[in-house]
Amino acid sequence: MQPAKLGVAEAMPLGTFGAVAGSLMHIVRWIVGAALFLALLFLSLQNSDLVTLKFYQWWGWQAPLIFVVLIAFAVGVAAGLAAGVMRTTRLKRELNRMRRAERASATPATPRDKANRPIDNA
Repeated sequence: MQPAKLGVAEAMPLGTFGAVAGSLMHIVRWIVGAALFLALLFLSLQNSDLVTLKFYQWWGWQAPLIFVVLIAFAVGVAAGLAAGVMRTTRLKRELNRMRRAERASATPATPRDKANRPIDNA
């Protein structure tokens, strides 16, 4: 009799398979990060023309186009993160309020209740 041939997922213990998947995801993350960096680098090299931002007739500012685009991107990311933090904080407060209400509504068992229970806790 020949032993059964096992596939890769069946031959490796579960912890080993998870480690391989995590390592592969780490490599993919680095590749995506490098591709994004190169795309932004080439974008910045091709968009180095000066642009003028004007706030009505009171104020004007000149900067390279890529600098203005990156500042707008950073402001958008910061606004999104701030909104996420505010939502997370609100949800945590609500969860803590609900936990406190649950603890307050749960009455502790009195010694009389413990005495009347069967020994097998059924």
